[in-house]
Amino acid sequence: MSKTIKPEGLQKALSEYLENYVEDIQEDVEEATDIVTKEAKEELIQTSPKSGVARDTKYYEGWALKNGTKNKNYRYTRVIWNKTNYQLTHLLEFGHATRNGGRTNAIPHIRPVEDKYGAKFADLLNKKIRRSSKWH
Repeated sequence: MSKTIKPEGLQKALSEYLENYVEDIQEDVEEATDIVTKEAKEELIQTSPKSGVARDTKYYEGWALKNGTKNKNYRYTRVIWNKTNYQLTHLLEFGHATRNGGRTNAIPHIRPVEDKYGAKFADLLNKKIRRSSKWH
């Protein structure tokens, strides 16, 4: 159904349309973010080291999600962090020096998940935006 807009009402109609569009996109971003972060957290639990110091402290079970935050610039963030042993994440991911002057081997387990789910987030968001777009 077509709606006739007079020239003097064009600015108001456009701003209303854009506000609705931004709200729709924001909902899609939040939904995609929640889906992808939950999946990434589960994969981190599966792929995290389970031997050595990490085994004794249940490092792999400590992955958790912080609630999403929004700011006025339409930015929505969700954080995956290790609530039990956050100190070990960098040491295990990149290796570290030992007391006797050697180095431990790095166990990259965060970066591969980040790369995988970063691409998955972009694809999922693209699909959601295309599906909700009235022009496509």
